Amino acid sequence: MIKVTLVAGARPNFMKIAPMIHAIQAKIKGGANLSFRLVHTGQHYDKKMSGDFFEQLNIPEPDANLGGGGGTQAEQTAAIMVAFEKELLAHRPDLVVVVGDVTSTLACSITAKKLVIDVAHVEGGIRSGDLSMPEEINRMVTDSITDHFFTTSEIANNNLRKLGFPESSIHFVGNTMIDTLMANMSRFKKPEGAIFDQLQPQSYFVMTMHRPANVDQEEKLKEMIDAIMNGTKGLPVIFPVHPRTAKNLQNLGISDPNLHMTDPLSYLEFNYLVKNAKGVITDSGGITEEASVMNVPCITLRDNTERAETIELGTNELVGTAPKNLAPYLEKLMNNQWKSYQGIPMWDGKTAERIVDKIMEIYG
Repeated sequence: MIKVTLVAGARPNFMKIAPMIHAIQAKIKGGANLSFRLVHTGQHYDKKMSGDFFEQLNIPEPDANLGGGGGTQAEQTAAIMVAFEKELLAHRPDLVVVVGDVTSTLACSITAKKLVIDVAHVEGGIRSGDLSMPEEINRMVTDSITDHFFTTSEIANNNLRKLGFPESSIHFVGNTMIDTLMANMSRFKKPEGAIFDQLQPQSYFVMTMHRPANVDQEEKLKEMIDAIMNGTKGLPVIFPVHPRTAKNLQNLGISDPNLHMTDPLSYLEFNYLVKNAKGVITDSGGITEEASVMNVPCITLRDNTERAETIELGTNELVGTAPKNLAPYLEKLMNNQWKSYQGIPMWDGKTAERIVDKIMEIYG
């Protein structure tokens, strides 16, 4: 019996893990000698992560919730490591699969390796080069002790080769986030509310902002939102607000008749809005991938990205964090002169199947 423990800590992790669960379940149904445990570290907890979220992604409730949320980065890392060690001692697998680049990814990979259990990193090898981002530290440390890398791009493969990892540990499989996107596109649903009923396809923008560089300096945040509202020329801008951003916006008293701040939306609702938007303005990494595959123009408010393929082959442009940079990009977008999606290799909805096939080949 091949025993696999799948680890997820934050909401995007579950979107990356969901297709792997479905692929494993299909193999088990077909008679494969395979089993899995789903471990939620509890790093992020919000109501969108409760029952309806698992129902939307059609995945089972976790076998264990480690309750590692809250506290500083160090406190969270320690709490997750202590709880995950107990989980592994009680249910020792052949392989621990971690995804993405959150605190849980780092904490669980270290814990597994110290118990001499193999680690596979889904999304291994991606780099922004920005050590001021906690995610970059998490990627670097996790990759340094990983046994098998499941990579999303040739760029990631080359990053790992430069670090001296053998070809036998690098498995170019594609992007499980895109598996989830493709599996659920027909199920996207319009959010409920008067403002959403008024939106016309390709006649509004979707915005997300949560990174400290954009939201922690109140004056700069105000300038950025002013630049966005000027450049979008009266079109509605839908802004599902992250809790840390909400606090700063409240202090600034920002309001504009075309800026519609909403509570965070579910996966199916948010992607419904993205799919039908004229453009997306974001500082998130994952949204740049989804927007690209849906051929929706995407402006990224960051100075670097770990997902360079979304710029080279996708619809993403890196604009930086200075509000003054926005105007020419928004003008180009408003004039319908944006680049189109070129197709990113292996982002075809079959990544999870390739991962599970590879795991069975290695451990079977």
